[in-house]
Amino acid sequence: MAVALLLSMRIRFWGVRGSIATSGAEFAQFGGNTTCVEIEAGDQRLIIDAGTGLRPLGEKLSAQARLLGREVSATMLFTHLHWDHIQGFPFFGPAYQPTTELDLYGPLEEDGVTTLADVLTAQMTPPTFPVGLDAMAATKRFHVIGDQDVVELGDLVVRARSLSHPQGSLGYRVDYRGRSLCFATDTEHPSDGSVDEALLDLARGVDLFVCDAQYTEAEYEGRAAGPPRRGWGHSTYVAAARTARAAGARRLVLTHHDPDHDDEVVEAIEHEAQLLFPACRAASEAHPLTV
Repeated sequence: MAVALLLSMRIRFWGVRGSIATSGAEFAQFGGNTTCVEIEAGDQRLIIDAGTGLRPLGEKLSAQARLLGREVSATMLFTHLHWDHIQGFPFFGPAYQPTTELDLYGPLEEDGVTTLADVLTAQMTPPTFPVGLDAMAATKRFHVIGDQDVVELGDLVVRARSLSHPQGSLGYRVDYRGRSLCFATDTEHPSDGSVDEALLDLARGVDLFVCDAQYTEAEYEGRAAGPPRRGWGHSTYVAAARTARAAGARRLVLTHHDPDHDDEVVEAIEHEAQLLFPACRAASEAHPLTV
């Protein structure tokens, strides 16, 4: 068992919602925090996105550090810099400890100049936040990452591709000792019903494909309550299943649940998606996965 764990990636969803966090008993089964995913592989820890789920992840890491007598060290990957994917960063407790080491990878904004560090600094500037980024005493190394860039972290290899989303978004493929996953949130499928070639490239043959599935087909086309969501930069569970089949993925996890979708709705989406791709489940903050 110990050898198997060394060869595996352990994945935990600390945030599974899109757009804005939500709460209440009707959201407890799947969770209400915005996007944050932890991946542990050997001695490496990856954190993808810094939504509100980053706060409870930080609490766990701080508790582990105290118990085990070791410092927090992690690599953080940002898919893009929209608010729901960065808003947990000011509340990430380990970042206030001078012994913490963080490598932070994020894309440039559309202007080709504004960086991840610029955006996190602006977010923590009065009047929107009373404490500046410089109050975070951790060692913070910022890196720019873009389409087709590769980051090697020992036996763990990360590759990025640009996806379809307003102001852009990056999908990530993570390979570790023969195991693989693709994380692709905030991406919209082509309007002709085909599969995005960049996404297909990332997801081809992966053991676990984590994909944006915020909308139902009726919502996306405007047949449900509210306006059509076409062009908003998000996908449907039907498109996610189509991509998983085309990529030959072994398992599919649906994420970026709409904040209006309570547990009953997410369960129904999960069931419908399983009819299209049986090895499918909806992302839940309560259920870690192993690849």
